Amino acid sequence: MILHTFTTDIRDPLQRGRQIGETFAEQIRQTVALYLEFFPRVGVEIDKARSIGEGSLSALADWCPALAQEVEGLALGVGLPLWQLAALNARTEVLAVMPQQPVEGECSTSIHAPAGATAPRSLQTWDWHDSLVPHGLLLQFPGATGLTAKLFTEFGMLGKIGVNSAGLGVHFNILHHASDNGSAGVPVHAIARRVLEEATSVTEAVEMARSARVSASTVLSVFTREDVRARAASIEMSPAHTSVVVPREDGWLLHTNHFLDGELSWGERTADVSTTYARLDHLKASIAGMTAVALRERADAFCGAEGDQAIVCFHPDLSMPDTERWETLLSVGIDTRSCALEYIAGTPKKLAEEGFLRF
Repeated sequence: MILHTFTTDIRDPLQRGRQIGETFAEQIRQTVALYLEFFPRVGVEIDKARSIGEGSLSALADWCPALAQEVEGLALGVGLPLWQLAALNARTEVLAVMPQQPVEGECSTSIHAPAGATAPRSLQTWDWHDSLVPHGLLLQFPGATGLTAKLFTEFGMLGKIGVNSAGLGVHFNILHHASDNGSAGVPVHAIARRVLEEATSVTEAVEMARSARVSASTVLSVFTREDVRARAASIEMSPAHTSVVVPREDGWLLHTNHFLDGELSWGERTADVSTTYARLDHLKASIAGMTAVALRERADAFCGAEGDQAIVCFHPDLSMPDTERWETLLSVGIDTRSCALEYIAGTPKKLAEEGFLRF
């Protein structure tokens, strides 16, 4: 994945979307084309993807009109039909209606947020189909309430992982639940984006997430630099309901791709052969080395003795069809004190060995 960075000072969402669309038209068109070709190959026909995309954009317009306008601006800037950008932003909602859910999940997240003056430390892998994301975007922009936000996302999509100037960080993992459906709820990527734009605390982030009707499941793991009681939480969203998982007593908050909430776990729809449970066990066994100040040391401990072959590192098997290939495309830590993302396009072991970039 080739990463691009972009900073904009435009506050009007329609014009900002148009600016981003015009600036990165080639990359956005490519991403849209890849997903529209991918959907039918995993059992979701284009008409269904369009219907869910348009319905999700309508749900977004009701929940947060400004973000719906930004999607409209993206379509105008790129010169593509609005429904195609809507379907792209609702890609999680579209994939939630696949006839068979994938045997693998995506992403492993670790956050250490104990009480005290020390800012939380985090690291996440973003694992996804290598064929769908030849390019990624790191974006800085002024939020709706005046906060500065920085985020990583796929081209043409509103948001994913990021941090804002209030000192709030957001990590993002997909989940699968029996209640997932095709009713076209608010796109979960848009929920992450609004949290980054507007929330100044974990409590506000939870309230914001709970206010959105969703049709697909995801967990946002949010944390703040402030030494407050609600310093971190994993917000597990599903159409059934939204639950909050709090850190352990020692401040650790770990998440992979299955529900941790007791009630929601009864509706778990992740395949038993997924590595999600083994990855969570790996993170639990690795925490002793992940308290280091230096990100490179934490990344090395994240992988452990297995290094680049650790279960939390995905490498695509090119002999497999791309619908069944996964790659660790990004490793990223969030610095809530300085409002910065520290990252590398690759595995945590690569970050440990080669260092990282800062945005």
